[in-house]
Amino acid sequence: MSTTMALARQSWWPWARRVVVWGFFGLVAWLLVTQARAIDWSEVFQAIRALPATTLLAAGALAASSFVLYSTYDLLGRHLTRHKLGAGTVMGVTFISYAFNLNFGSLVGGVAFRYRLYSRLGLGNATITRVLGFSMLTNWLGYLVVAGAAFFFWPMALPPEWKIGSGGLRVLGAVLLALSVSYLALCAFSAGRVWRVRGHTFKTPGLAMALLQLAMSCLNWSLMGGVIWLLLQGQVGYPHVLAVLLVAAVAGVVTHVPAGLGVLEAVFVALLSYQVAETTLLGALLAYRGLYYLLPLAVALGAYLVTEMRMRRSRRRRLPGRAPGA
Repeated sequence: MSTTMALARQSWWPWARRVVVWGFFGLVAWLLVTQARAIDWSEVFQAIRALPATTLLAAGALAASSFVLYSTYDLLGRHLTRHKLGAGTVMGVTFISYAFNLNFGSLVGGVAFRYRLYSRLGLGNATITRVLGFSMLTNWLGYLVVAGAAFFFWPMALPPEWKIGSGGLRVLGAVLLALSVSYLALCAFSAGRVWRVRGHTFKTPGLAMALLQLAMSCLNWSLMGGVIWLLLQGQVGYPHVLAVLLVAAVAGVVTHVPAGLGVLEAVFVALLSYQVAETTLLGALLAYRGLYYLLPLAVALGAYLVTEMRMRRSRRRRLPGRAPGA
């Protein structure tokens, strides 16, 4: 009887889960479309045109610095796994993956592009998995520290009608900081310990590596917040802008919407529209998308095509019995 019930559950549960997920996506889409119809988009585009060139250049410089910094994350995995790919090659793969990850989601960018490019460059799946896992760990460890500090020391001023006060945010910040301290303690006292999870092997890094992970990732999240703060031209305090960005980042991950399209804007509007005009806010966020999402994507697409062509030529040269120039 129990076996029959288990089989029945296995047959209907995947369909039920899909219905719930797509129903949620449909609700989000409906809310976004409804909200978008109420916006005066001519004023939004006017707000974008009103941004000073110096502000755009400074924001672009911070965005470029963030991408360069993130591109070094996989170098930590290179050090950990001792694979032989050059630093420039590794940074190129990370840059391409990150740009596609931001615009098309982690499965396409963060995972699929890394596996495709690294495997074609000669790395095995086990090594790629360790590099990818360590890079993702680095990114979210920094999130814990930055979000924890922002929520605990500078709790954002929420809209007046919200019932959550600064006390709740401080508690959340303390929990996030405690998690990051726990990781540092694990690395300090269990360095070198091997963990096996679902057939994958992970080795605990040392404390020095953990501190380097946190420093790199904290700086990167801070740079991302700085881009939006500059585009808002100081109308909102930097810690507040950074805290809202961190909330939006988690919202984008939870909803699985590619590029967090509409989710980022919805979170900022919900949390900041009582301080900044909605059209000004959306103008700054669209400029942010252009600088941090679309422009790097265009560069990454070109780099990816060039990389693919080079790897195909290299593979053809290695084919046995192929005449030179054929």
